[in-house]
Amino acid sequence: MTPARTLKTAFRALRRNLMRAFLTTLGIVIGVGAVIAMMEIGHGSSTAIQKTVASMGANSLMVFPGQATSAGVSFGGGSTMTLTPQDAEAIMRECPAVKAVAPIVRARTQIVYGNKNWVPQNMNGTTPSYLQVRDWPLAEGESFTDRDVRGTGRVCLLGLTIANELFGDQSPVGKEIRVNNVSLKVVGVLSRKGANTWGQDQDDCLLAPWTTIKYRVSGQRLDSGNQSAASSSGSSGSSSSQTNTLSKLYPSGSLQLYPPAASNSALTVRFQNIDQLMASSVSAEDMPEAINQMSALLRERHRLRPGEPDDFVVRDMTEITATLKSTSDMMTNLLLCVAAISLMVGGVGIMNIMLVSVTERTREIGLRMSVGARARDILRQFLTESVVLCLAGGAAGILLGWGASWLVTYFLNWPTESSPGAVLAAVIVSATVGIVFGYYPAWKASRLDPIEALRYE
Repeated sequence: MTPARTLKTAFRALRRNLMRAFLTTLGIVIGVGAVIAMMEIGHGSSTAIQKTVASMGANSLMVFPGQATSAGVSFGGGSTMTLTPQDAEAIMRECPAVKAVAPIVRARTQIVYGNKNWVPQNMNGTTPSYLQVRDWPLAEGESFTDRDVRGTGRVCLLGLTIANELFGDQSPVGKEIRVNNVSLKVVGVLSRKGANTWGQDQDDCLLAPWTTIKYRVSGQRLDSGNQSAASSSGSSGSSSSQTNTLSKLYPSGSLQLYPPAASNSALTVRFQNIDQLMASSVSAEDMPEAINQMSALLRERHRLRPGEPDDFVVRDMTEITATLKSTSDMMTNLLLCVAAISLMVGGVGIMNIMLVSVTERTREIGLRMSVGARARDILRQFLTESVVLCLAGGAAGILLGWGASWLVTYFLNWPTESSPGAVLAAVIVSATVGIVFGYYPAWKASRLDPIEALRYE
């Protein structure tokens, strides 16, 4: 019997009792529908969890300068000047596993607005890419630009904590604050982040172009040391260290009656050091590859020989990433268990009805065998009927699952995400259930003795 004729015969047999066929497929419909709906809800929830955890820095990679040693004495991490903004540009250009990277220059000083002042917990000089690395949208205003970075623009972004402390209920956008006697215009306000996993207030921060923080706020020249490692004793102390006094009888350098004029150029010196680099990988799974690519590139740029230790340190959020992975794995395993139970129940219903069908059609089977039908023809016919029932139930279940996930999103505002893989899996599983649970009834029908089947009442 040809496959087309077998399929036609199966449809004719199923049409004899449509109600029973519908009730038989109902288990598959509910099972597949539940699987589709739960997979879409689960994927949406997993994506929402990943975004939330990623905003806390789960996908972040931090690169710090190495440490200097002298006569066996280590001066600690960051005591050497090994990282530059050009390293960040090279990483973004040549590391495909890295989604975004931003240089960071740190400072800590007082912010003044009117008669109010505040010392932020974090004052970072960076680039606009920092917001992409941290997945940090703006609540108000706009970000500074790369042009501001190149031109040491006097602009900044404020976290909500600073905005509330200095401005209260007023909007800080467009107003000017003083940072170490440098006027900065507030161009935007960051959205709320809350505390991080260490309990630190992430909203207590100020972001500005790294050139502005380094060369205007910190008041350092390009050829000076790392600003975060230098100690500042205030404006009066700074001016006294730049001029000679008569009490200094033996100056170490040449005598200068007047301090040299400060340079306002941000590009006059070839080497520009920064405090750290912060990057984000394309996904949590790509973090090891991103670390390898960044390490290889930095070693090449810093001209380190094979076997020579790195002059930088790469750190990732291993604990947060492990928590994210365990949460996603637990949710996936839960959905698989529910799917297996639902489809198992539907498969048992298919097998039960097919056994009843074999019993009812015993005489028909005997008649077909007596006119030349072989055992494999009978086996193929009943298997086809079982698979058709399961595929019809799977198609209806897919529509039911889509409808259920849409209703959940519409009425409960739960995040959902379409899953083409779940739809494909539902079709494959439906066909598999039809074959597995329909094989025994079909095999039983093919093993009937034609003479005994014809005599069956």
